[in-house]
Amino acid sequence: QVQLVETGGGLVQAGASLRLSCAASGRTGTSYPIGWFRQAPGKERESVAAISWNGGSTYVTDSVKGRFTISRGNGKNTVYLQMNNLEPEDTAVYYCNAVQASWFTLSFTPTGYWGQGTQVTVSS
Repeated sequence: QVQLVETGGGLVQAGASLRLSCAASGRTGTSYPIGWFRQAPGKERESVAAISWNGGSTYVTDSVKGRFTISRGNGKNTVYLQMNNLEPEDTAVYYCNAVQASWFTLSFTPTGYWGQGTQVTVSS
C-alpha cells in the first residue's frame, strides 16, 4: 500500500492562495498516478485533480479549472496542488491517493488507504 501524507491546508479568506503537498511517507515515492480528492461538509468525496506518473498528463475538475494546478516536483517524489483564488465552496478536507487512471474517460479510482487529509477553510 502506498503511504502518502498531505500538508499545506489552512484557514484563508476568499481570493487567497494555498499550496498543498502530497509526499510519500515510505520509500516508494510518487512514481505512479496521483489524485487529489476533497470532501466538503454534507457531500460525497469527489475527485479534484490527477497527474500521471511522469507529470505528462493532468486533470482538474471543471469547478476548479483555471484556479487549481496539479504538478510534480523535480524529483517526482512530491505532488503539489496549487490553489489560487480560493472561494468558500472550496472548503473541504483534501486528500491525495494513488489512483488507477483512465485518460480517455477521465476517471480516477483511488487504490490506497485514506489518510487524515488536510483541512482547507475559506471564509468570505
